Amino acid sequence: MEPASRERLKSGTTVAPVTPSPVVLPPKTARMEAVEDIVYGSTAGVVGKYIEYPFDTVKVRLQAQPDHLPLRYTGPLDCFRQSIRADGFLGLYRGISAPLVGAALETSSLFFWERIGREAVYASGLAPREAQLPLSALWLSGAFSGACTSLVLTPIELVKCKIQVPETEAGGVVKAPLKPIPVIKDIWRHQGLRGFWHGQLGTLIREAGGCAAWFGSKETTTALLRQWNERAVASDADELARMREEPLPLWQQAVAGASAGMSYNFLFFPADTVKSRMQTTPIGGTEQNRTFAAETRALWRQAGIKGFYRGCGITVLRSAPSSAFIFIVFDGLKKYFPMQ
Repeated sequence: MEPASRERLKSGTTVAPVTPSPVVLPPKTARMEAVEDIVYGSTAGVVGKYIEYPFDTVKVRLQAQPDHLPLRYTGPLDCFRQSIRADGFLGLYRGISAPLVGAALETSSLFFWERIGREAVYASGLAPREAQLPLSALWLSGAFSGACTSLVLTPIELVKCKIQVPETEAGGVVKAPLKPIPVIKDIWRHQGLRGFWHGQLGTLIREAGGCAAWFGSKETTTALLRQWNERAVASDADELARMREEPLPLWQQAVAGASAGMSYNFLFFPADTVKSRMQTTPIGGTEQNRTFAAETRALWRQAGIKGFYRGCGITVLRSAPSSAFIFIVFDGLKKYFPMQ
């Protein structure tokens, strides 16, 4: 102990404890924000894809049943049974390599463009930077994000859908499972570069509308849960102030993320069904050049409104845990591992 400190103790003077100054991190640059969106969004997307992929395979197979043949599957459970009987459980993960890349690109792109959309709202002067954006602006930035992401996503989903749905030859014999590289070569040979965006209109409608619902529902549910939490401690000013600084409890974050996934998948499911049918037509076949409108009319004639919702239940069901994990992983990484 220093001599001066010993003298103060002898004289009875109280020594105030030394409080270390808090470490103040510099504000993130736009470049680091973008890097976080890409790296953490990719990680969250891969986690979500492993959870949802078997259900997505079943969904695509239900959607892709041709309109000139009897239905091959009576429902999701029957599709699960037939698929596992034919290929085993791992067959439900057929073609996951391309979707994993797609999930990483899709999720990182969604978070990246959503942040760009929010920045555009601030730059336009519609909301001051120090204020939180209204929910309407968050829904709008979500739609902008989905529209931009659809351009990245359509080629990846085209390859994924063709791999997920087994092709049959005359006599009902199933061809050998397709691989990504042969599918890509086939598309290029028959349709050129333009062919990779077959089904783009369906992806655009699904992503623009669905992502408005994805981000918007998550933020809306978060705001409602936060209001509910604050009402419970309204009489305690200190606890109320602390709660406003803290993120929601983990289970409430999961509820908000689950509501986002369910809204995304349910509201624009018919557009996804038409897109899947367009993207699973045989390459070089007579139906491969059907437009979005023509495919919609063909499905309506075959099955009516029910045909547009084949596989909807299982899709909404699997989207709840998948979307919850995506938001929890992304928000958790941004909070605990900030990049500077």
